[in-house]
Amino acid sequence: MRDGSLSASTLSAYRRDLERYLLFCESRQVRKAGDILAQTTAAHMQNLHECGRSPATIARSLSALRRFHDYLRTTGDCPRDPTVGLKPPRVTRPEPDPLTVDEARRLVSAGLDGDSLAMRDHAILEILYAAGLRVSELTALRPPDLLLEHSLVRVHGRGARERVVPLGDAAIDAATRYARFGRASLLRASDPDTAPFFVSAQGRSLSRMSVWKIIRVAARSAGIDRAVSPQTLRHTFAAHLLGGGFDLRDVQHLLGHADISTTSIYTRADNERLQALHRTYHPRA
Repeated sequence: MRDGSLSASTLSAYRRDLERYLLFCESRQVRKAGDILAQTTAAHMQNLHECGRSPATIARSLSALRRFHDYLRTTGDCPRDPTVGLKPPRVTRPEPDPLTVDEARRLVSAGLDGDSLAMRDHAILEILYAAGLRVSELTALRPPDLLLEHSLVRVHGRGARERVVPLGDAAIDAATRYARFGRASLLRASDPDTAPFFVSAQGRSLSRMSVWKIIRVAARSAGIDRAVSPQTLRHTFAAHLLGGGFDLRDVQHLLGHADISTTSIYTRADNERLQALHRTYHPRA
């Protein structure tokens, strides 16, 4: 099932999906892959729904099962594909809820002064807002990817696609300060050339959940009374560029979207905002 086009986080999720599937099959007394029937697979998908799994999780699980059974057919272990006829649930993409410019400024400035961890957290917030990275892209950054002397960051995106994104002065200053004065004290025995750029307090790779926690703490410190996630900063990056007159195609490239229809969700959100403002302020709206 190894696929070079899939990210490490997707592979990890697929592994969990397959483990859950195989445990369900065992509970139905299915001992061999060749004995898995379409009814068993359909019952597993129904069970995911009844357990309250989100449509996105169920759709991803079905994708994992299809890849799994494709593999089993090539090996001859399960000539029948029990996923045939199963349809994924409709997954609705939530509308972006970007921060305002003032909220973004307060967020990235939260905890500006402090120790090595504070320097790291400030650099993380600045780069997420400046470059619109996915959290997996942020944690995968290596020192050579930070081309700070050129005001750029090299991003390793989904599907092994690489892109280069500009960085503003604030992000460059925060990353430089962390690189010079904060990172070395966190690395401990790790090799500074091979370790990720952002590391944990133990000098290890930074987890996705750690980044979520950093952002939640910063949001509270900034007095932002709503949920803020790495995706919120990605939405904010895109919305603020488009609001400033950036071209949609350029935003697509900076976000690393393969399809511009994915990027166009930000223009829909902006249109809704403009309509709301029009209704509020136009005398004949």
